[in-house]
Amino acid sequence: MDKLRYSRVLLKLSGEALAGERKTGLDPETTGAFCREIVNAAAMGLQVALVIGGGNIFRGLSSSAQGMDRASADYMGMLATVINALAVQDALEKQGLATRVMSAIPMQQVCEPYIRRRALRHLDKGRVVICAAGTGNPYFTTDTAAALRAMELRCQAILKATKVSGVYDKDPVAHADAVMFKELSYMDVLEKQLRVMDSTAVTLAMDNAMPIIVFNMFEPGNLRLAVTGQNVGSIVRG
Repeated sequence: MDKLRYSRVLLKLSGEALAGERKTGLDPETTGAFCREIVNAAAMGLQVALVIGGGNIFRGLSSSAQGMDRASADYMGMLATVINALAVQDALEKQGLATRVMSAIPMQQVCEPYIRRRALRHLDKGRVVICAAGTGNPYFTTDTAAALRAMELRCQAILKATKVSGVYDKDPVAHADAVMFKELSYMDVLEKQLRVMDSTAVTLAMDNAMPIIVFNMFEPGNLRLAVTGQNVGSIVRG
């Protein structure tokens, strides 16, 4: 069995990824496939914290652009991430993996409040910690929440799961000549305005020397390859 290069990671999933071909809502088959990858990696001893977006249900930023108050729209987006977190929790536990959903917005009937020391204890016990409701503050994306939680929970890397193989110089779906970067620096991402994570998240990762690995979660086995340090996706580091 391959040896883990990273023993504890923060896995960032977009809400859209959970929708599969539906584009919106939740696709149980796609969600189950993601969760199988996590279960297989956890069986190797990997400790996983998850941050999931809510774009498959509600996008606060686009709604604010259409005239909705930005803070209200962002709070609605945070609630959408809780829905996704509960769906992923259900799928993971059906596959035998213990989880805890921890929300930055307290809602004790459905999940635990996010308390850092409690989250660390869950990780130490081998439970997947699903961090919901972003940072609990408007104007901050789930990318920024992922970077923040990665620092707080002493993760060794941020894994950004996407639908493409890594970071490209332009959209590979629209441009056949797009070139993928195997490795690049934080400043490359910021200066070239590459769509890895938002600038706040990238800056936070840079300030704390936290590597970001961008890879295709739709390819079975890629998560295992990423956490064992093998050649998959793109890596952003100093």
